[in-house]
Amino acid sequence: MTFALGKGLTRAAAVSLAALSLAALSLAALTAAPARAQAPLKIGVLSDFSSVYSDIGGQGNLEATKLAIEEFGGSMFGKPIEVISADPQNKADIAASIVRKWYENEAVDMVIDMPTSATALAGMEMSKQFEKLMIVTDAASSDITGKSCSPYTVHWTYDTYGNAHTVGQAIVKNGGDSWFFITADYLFGHSIERDTGDVVRAAGGKVIGSARHPLNNQDFSSFLLQAQASKAKIIGMANGGGDTITTIKQAAEFGIVAGGQNLAGIVMFISDIHSLGLKLAQGLIITEAYYWDLNDRTRAFGKRFFDKMKRMPTMNQAATYSATLHYLNAVKAAGTRDTKPVLAKMRETPVRDAFTDNGVLREDGRMVHSMFLFEVKKPEESKAAWDYYKVLAEVPGDQVFRPLKDGGCPLVKQ
Repeated sequence: MTFALGKGLTRAAAVSLAALSLAALSLAALTAAPARAQAPLKIGVLSDFSSVYSDIGGQGNLEATKLAIEEFGGSMFGKPIEVISADPQNKADIAASIVRKWYENEAVDMVIDMPTSATALAGMEMSKQFEKLMIVTDAASSDITGKSCSPYTVHWTYDTYGNAHTVGQAIVKNGGDSWFFITADYLFGHSIERDTGDVVRAAGGKVIGSARHPLNNQDFSSFLLQAQASKAKIIGMANGGGDTITTIKQAAEFGIVAGGQNLAGIVMFISDIHSLGLKLAQGLIITEAYYWDLNDRTRAFGKRFFDKMKRMPTMNQAATYSATLHYLNAVKAAGTRDTKPVLAKMRETPVRDAFTDNGVLREDGRMVHSMFLFEVKKPEESKAAWDYYKVLAEVPGDQVFRPLKDGGCPLVKQ
């Protein structure tokens, strides 16, 4: 700061004026941090509220966040915890713009959800720039904790590597050794095809080919005809949400399963089964981290969620509740909202809640926990609404998720 010696202003007066101005600046700097500390803790939910992934996340993820806040007690630092939400329309540039605005102008402390891998990676760049926390509970690419890992991002629910090594491995072991993929043409679908293909080939099987479709596609006839013509034993659906539902419905119209080929849902959710109905979905082998009817704790959360949403939670919705609650407990334990000490508390504290009773957060950002292998029940086996799964196996997290040393995350010390 410079000061001009004006007409009639002595040097001594100018020095005094400069000293007063510097003192004012110092006072402003000293009061800025306490002002932030006194602001309400704010969480941003960035989700698909209107498109292909709205059933698996969407409004359910927002309600799950609110349920976690309610369970925690509703306040932090003496003020009510605030929640805001937005829909990035599954577009990376819109996601980046929203997250930047939240971190920079709206004092958001943590962003959660991220509906697609592309939106997650775009948001992660903003998270790194502002050194604020992001928890991914919907997006699935294993690159999020691999080559694209970030010191400020946590990946909570599942990923394409983990699903490939549960569903894919189980199907190959049961004779499904030739595959054709119907793949969503963006990072998520590419990651499923890559990770599942690696599992198939490692087990001695082969990938005959693949066909790629746009996100939120309505007509799968050309892709299904290619899959049918390939004669592959397994048609792997490297897509999710509404695209998976549409693929299965149209595959039934083409008589694909009746013709001797089988469908593999690498990433599927209880909401998909509900939309399809047991008549179409029966016999599918899928993997999920959470099912409402596993134990007393999962049933209790399922009931709370059902009371709000009139449907049972998907694993992503249960995970969003879990991640929010774990974050809030870590903020309380750290005594600050600052990202690094909060993350340290999140890593040193095991995750024990309705989502998992054996979760551990690794240095690459991966939250490691068991996954379950389920078979979808036949209509006559289901005794009540949402009674859809038979448990085939619980697979420990260290067998599900990629070993820390193999991910290519630059944060991991080799």
